[in-house]
Amino acid sequence: MDDETGRQAGAPRDSLDGRLHGPQPDPGPAENIFLRLVYMIIIWVMLSLANTVLTVATVVQFVIMLLNNKQPNERLAEFGTDLGVWIAKAARFQTGASEVKPWPWTELD
Repeated sequence: MDDETGRQAGAPRDSLDGRLHGPQPDPGPAENIFLRLVYMIIIWVMLSLANTVLTVATVVQFVIMLLNNKQPNERLAEFGTDLGVWIAKAARFQTGASEVKPWPWTELD
């Protein structure tokens, strides 16, 4: 146990924290505020689609766990983690906490 939360260094949560709060690519020069609005509208639509995908993945994972003795599908669980990271990055851009746009404008971690 290496930190105050009792987690070991390198634990999955540490990896997730690095993906959300780690070094971010340089966003480049400041863009026009109206161009940012266009990006925000596009990302808003993408967030709406992501919410639908998350809902479907949640239902599918529940059914899998129901039929598989409470064992989740690992690939679906990892997909959920990746989707959650993308949603968090999109929310950071939408709220002005970050100037870095999420995928497809930057790499998908």
